[in-house]
Amino acid sequence: MSQKRPKSRRVEVRAGIVAMKRRNWRGAKDWQEGECWKSTKMKGKPTEVKNKSKQVGEVRSRWGWTESSVWTDSMLTALENGVKGGKWYSLIDKVWSEKNLMSGFKKVKSNRGACGVDGQSIHEYERRLDKEIAKLSGQIRTGSYFPQAIRRKWIPKVGTKEQRPLGIPTVRDRIVQTALRNVIEPVFERKFSSCSYGFRPGKSCKDALREVERCLKSGNIWVVDADIKSYFDNIPHDLLMKEIEKEISDGRILELIRKYLKQEVMDGMKAWSPEEGTPQGAIISPLLANIYLNPFDHFIEEKGFRIVRYADDFVILCKSREEAHEALETVSRWMSEAGLKLHPEKTRIVDARNERFEFLGYRFDKGRHFPRKKSLKKFKDKIRGKTKRTNGQSLKEIIASLNSCLIGWFGYYKHCNKWVFKEIDGWIRMRLRSILRKRQKRRGRAKGFDNQRWPNKFFEENGLFSLYGAYLKICQSRVMS
Repeated sequence: MSQKRPKSRRVEVRAGIVAMKRRNWRGAKDWQEGECWKSTKMKGKPTEVKNKSKQVGEVRSRWGWTESSVWTDSMLTALENGVKGGKWYSLIDKVWSEKNLMSGFKKVKSNRGACGVDGQSIHEYERRLDKEIAKLSGQIRTGSYFPQAIRRKWIPKVGTKEQRPLGIPTVRDRIVQTALRNVIEPVFERKFSSCSYGFRPGKSCKDALREVERCLKSGNIWVVDADIKSYFDNIPHDLLMKEIEKEISDGRILELIRKYLKQEVMDGMKAWSPEEGTPQGAIISPLLANIYLNPFDHFIEEKGFRIVRYADDFVILCKSREEAHEALETVSRWMSEAGLKLHPEKTRIVDARNERFEFLGYRFDKGRHFPRKKSLKKFKDKIRGKTKRTNGQSLKEIIASLNSCLIGWFGYYKHCNKWVFKEIDGWIRMRLRSILRKRQKRRGRAKGFDNQRWPNKFFEENGLFSLYGAYLKICQSRVMS
């Protein structure tokens, strides 16, 4: 009697990649999230699953900074491999996700921003957090969400009498902007050039400065030191939206971005809707600014020039004067076509062997590095505020407050010339001696015998952070390594 052969087992595996409308089963979305495909063959399956898991883990590690409640493993795989048609669809549901909005609130809270036009603080919003997040999610889902006006605040520009406009959205709008950025930033991050360093995950000012130094050492000593005139205020909305539409086709996402671009601005009793630009201070603005200049980055690189850009601040490093002039002409043409202008007084060509140029707070001076004058003034003003002679705190409390500022400042400017640190150390000790002199009923600034009454070792024993001492330690560690 013949035995019946067992039926082959069917194995179901979830394989979803969200990127396109559900009705198009072979479109950019590939297999819809939650759908299944079936295989009648068992042979080799464990090995495939193991390899797939390893690949997914590698993808996740490369995009570890993304919001996990938004960017699933399947979406990240689609991000790396590319989606059919090159555009992303159906992303708005990721914005209204309460998990994403809650993540947005945590980031807004950590930034400790000020109140918007509604006067509501982060602490007040947090009292009814669950209800507020649920309400916000429903408004975005139903299309009834509209951003409130931005409160304009004017802050002084360091070293000048001019003031810089700063836009402060309400807490609820900052939460939605953060949630929106969580969704769309990876889409554009994949396309951004490696020469762009500003407001990007895993990149910083220090990385940009290292690249400038590397280019200078390799012989690119002719520098196009350029400045875009009022960049954030002059970005054309229509051209910016065209760049965004190259990657995203979700109409509700695009409409949400347009709402932020047209968001009303309130300055005292005045109110208006901007026709161009993105408000400085808005969470979404740095990303939009990078999106608009991304074609510029690729264009300059394709022309063979070496550019280092941080937001609207950039330098182009060339081998010869002729190449630098050609680069400047190329930049001017592109900016004109993009509706932007170079600042005529702040844009120039520099021979780095004989002339100075400034970039990201540093002054590059004939192979040596110094803090930019404006940056140094800002730093000293902060120290002055902590070391007034009328300061009633104990010396240890004053030193503790100073150290938090000094350690952070040194971390950024540690590549400066050693004499900078020596001069600042002496100046800070003089101000501390002046406080101690005042407490002994003596008038005026510390001088003469005060240096012996309170020697350098006295401040060292009280825990004062020494910039020059930290610099020497770095030099010693380099020699030993």
